[in-house]
Amino acid sequence: MSSSDTTTTVPDTEHPARAGAVRLDRVTHRYGRGGETVTAVGPVDLTVPAGEFLVLVGASGCGKSTLLRLIAGFEQPTHGSVQVSGAAPRPGGTAGVVFQTPRLFPWRTVRGNIDLALRYAGVERAQWPLRRAELLARVGLEGTERRRVWEISGGQQQRVAIARALAAENPLFLLDEPFAALDALTRERLQEDVRRVTAQTGRTSVFVTHSADEAVFLGTRIVVLTKSPGTVALDLPIDLPRGDVDAEELRESKEFNELRVRVAHAVKSAAA
Repeated sequence: MSSSDTTTTVPDTEHPARAGAVRLDRVTHRYGRGGETVTAVGPVDLTVPAGEFLVLVGASGCGKSTLLRLIAGFEQPTHGSVQVSGAAPRPGGTAGVVFQTPRLFPWRTVRGNIDLALRYAGVERAQWPLRRAELLARVGLEGTERRRVWEISGGQQQRVAIARALAAENPLFLLDEPFAALDALTRERLQEDVRRVTAQTGRTSVFVTHSADEAVFLGTRIVVLTKSPGTVALDLPIDLPRGDVDAEELRESKEFNELRVRVAHAVKSAAA
């Protein structure tokens, strides 16, 4: 295993029109009006090449989730521009999004929640059984189709949310602290699931977290944000194995722990 010791910025030469590529040019976002205006984030320049797994990490209130919402198209930047695959992002049409809570429909079964996502994704009904089976297999939930949401654990519910977000063939996958409310063991297992699924699908991913450990385990690149208004304090490539690797061995490796300490220190310094 090896890791990079240098702070780098991904060059702007990456073509933003590639499927899933993300580009933020001088992005600033403010909330409120008049004297009550608060700048949440920016200015931020950031290019995410197609297929990269970028993790945004920083203290509470630094603008991580704001940046994610801008990339998803849920909000528009006050200044600057956001592009996904060379165009402005469209809510629901550009990315699959997983939130801090699963946001499933409790009156539906696991099957019903997945099928609804497939319908909105425009998948032909005849293809639903096969696609549903593929999605549930990806997140390790084979055999749960007929169970109600309230009959499965919190970790399983979040797996359903991940499968639902993958239902559409969007090239971009956005996750906003999806494991924050889970116990440590379930959190680690779902980290492993996300790492595996994103490697299988090759989707560009942007993940928000407070955890340096989670950031290093998941990311191919980590961006640490300063305290509000968030700007880029550290842009760090992560060169750790992403193939068939034992998760426990990776977490215990010298390279992993050196990177974890470095990122944790950067987050603390950026929040000061």
